[in-house]
Amino acid sequence: MSVSPFQSFALADIAPTRWKNGGGNTREIAVWPPGAGMDDFVWRLSVADIERDGPFSAFPGIDRQIVLLDGAGVALRADDGSFSHRLASVGEPFAFSGDTSLQSALLDGATRDFNVMTRRGYCRARVESFRTGFAVSTGSHTLCLLAVSGTWQAKGDALRLQPGEGLLSRAAGPASTHAFEPAGDAALCLCVTLEMEPGQ
Repeated sequence: MSVSPFQSFALADIAPTRWKNGGGNTREIAVWPPGAGMDDFVWRLSVADIERDGPFSAFPGIDRQIVLLDGAGVALRADDGSFSHRLASVGEPFAFSGDTSLQSALLDGATRDFNVMTRRGYCRARVESFRTGFAVSTGSHTLCLLAVSGTWQAKGDALRLQPGEGLLSRAAGPASTHAFEPAGDAALCLCVTLEMEPGQ
């Protein structure tokens, strides 16, 4: 019998860390290397609850992607004027540089957002949203799946994801392909592929 390459997680089981400014909290799904802090991680996956308007800190050398999971959304404005973006569509990733600090303004109440952070030159991330059946491959890269809405069933496997549940596959072992199907309508699943840059 084959061994699943996935480790399961549930957002409800991850203790939130309150922000220093009191404007929200973060649940860290995974970080590399294990135990790394905000100054020395290679990649970091987390979910944030934004409860009020406020600043986003700068993270020089970090590439960021954010995806709205729940709520009306948030307006993001870079302090250096490089961009202004309304994050208002659930499941649509927005990529930006962490080199500059931001100001965030909630559009209509609190939001929940998925965050991907990668250290430039060391790792790169691809974030995809699936609303219909899809297949992913494990092996030389790290893979993270998060069910946002609906129930997702792995084909030929007992794996089943409810909203707020996910799977993580580390970059190791032989390559394998896994297909997932939604059980019903209005389903959304996020998939993050993390690949180390050559030489890392």
